[in-house]
Amino acid sequence: MTIDRCYCYEQTFSHLKQIADNTGAASVEALQAHVTFGENCQLCHPYVRCMLETGQTTFHEVIEADESGA
Repeated sequence: MTIDRCYCYEQTFSHLKQIADNTGAASVEALQAHVTFGENCQLCHPYVRCMLETGQTTFHEVIEADESGA
């Protein structure tokens, strides 16, 4: 399984990382001020948090919200 995007809004994590890098957004909420993602099911939030911390944009494991510090 490859997890690489917010499926509700079809925003890839690589695209979100570009925006975070360009704007300095360091949290899900800060990034959402610049791009629409993660407003429906919010299943992408733990992945986006991990992306912001590590730079990883493709995941092969399921991350639960409590595993990412949420």
